[in-house]
Formats: sequence, structure tokens, C-alpha cells
Amino acid sequence: MLLPIRFFCADRISGRLRFPHERRQEKIYYITADSYAAAKSSPHLELLRKKGIEVLLLSDRIDEWMMNYLTEFDGKPFQSVSKVDESLEKLADEVDESAKEAEKALTPFIDRVKALLGERVKDVRLTHRLTDTPAIVSTDADEMSTQMAKLFAAAGQKVPEVKYIFELNPDHVLVKRAADTEDEAKFSEWVELLLDQALLAERGTLEDPNLFIRRMNQLLVS
Repeated sequence: MLLPIRFFCADRISGRLRFPHERRQEKIYYITADSYAAAKSSPHLELLRKKGIEVLLLSDRIDEWMMNYLTEFDGKPFQSVSKVDESLEKLADEVDESAKEAEKALTPFIDRVKALLGERVKDVRLTHRLTDTPAIVSTDADEMSTQMAKLFAAAGQKVPEVKYIFELNPDHVLVKRAADTEDEAKFSEWVELLLDQALLAERGTLEDPNLFIRRMNQLLVS
């Protein structure tokens, strides 16, 4: 369940945070976004929604700043779902042996993506946090978040470049199609499209939306 934080009793939040079958939730998960709708529809929530894990939805501009100082409640640390965290990956169901072998076969694909994107991303990896979305971008725990970067920009301050981790869903048909593409030009188009989709979902904007549209149209008719 997704919990908008407006006027919600903190003790009640802590008491509600349970996994299915009453196993207590070790962390209090939250997401910050420009609006409640954007927070609620974020692909970062897909696995948590599937598992029935409750998440705080924070949509006021000041919320990101606040969460840098509000680090825990009632002994439970707050964890942003848009940052890479081991506990989030552990929430995924155990991957069977056949799936593990299939993922090993994707190692050359991941290497190709890394070679293509180079320094534009911090890392490229597979993830099991997604159910419907082909890819997301996340940040390390020590990296500035997207929302914090927006706060800096709104205040007229210099914004350091955010280095994202590009995470791909190995079960998604578009990722599989990209992995099976041998033609380097078309492979590049697929990877750029997946990255732009992930960036658009994370930031709400793209540096060159017209290029994104042209690329998408080319792939649709090819």
C-alpha cells in the first residue's frame, strides 16, 4: 500500500509497516517526487507494490531536504526507493537456476551497453525490482538524488552532475529485443531509447525530447 504522508500519525505509520505474514519491515521506504501522481506511478515502486509493502509518498518540494536530516524513526531507518539498496533487491523472489543461467547469457549484452554509454552512467546492471518497466535509473546512497538536484537548480545554485546507475529488467521483452539485436546502429537506438525512458520517468524531462520522439518513431516503424 502507498501512503501519502499528509497528516499521518507517525506511530500509526510505524505500526502499519509490516511485510505479508506479519514479518516486520526492517526499513521505512519512501519516495520523493514533484507530485503525488508522479510518486504513486513511479516504476521504483513496482516490486514493493507487488509485495504489498507500504511506502511513504512525499511530494512537497521541501521533503527531499527534510529526509536528509530525518534518517530514522522508532529505530527503523528511512530508505529512498530511488537509491540502490541491498534490501530492495532482497525483496525480489529467489531466482531459479534456469533464470540465473539466462542472466549469465546477458553478460555480453551488459558489457555492450556499458561500452556504448561509457561515462554517461555510473554503472549498468540487471535488476529484479521491476515487473512492468524495462529499465530505471537509480543513484548510489552517497550520490545526489534527482529531487535534491532540482532543489539546487530552483535556488539558482550550481547543480553537480548526477551519475545514474542504469538498471535493466532481464524479463522485459524490450530488453530481450535489444539484447538480440546484432546490428550496432539499431542496438544503439534501442539502448538510447531505454535510457531515455528511464530518465524521463525519473526526472520528468529530457535534454532533447525531439530526438527521443524521432528515435522512438524509427523503432516503431522498423
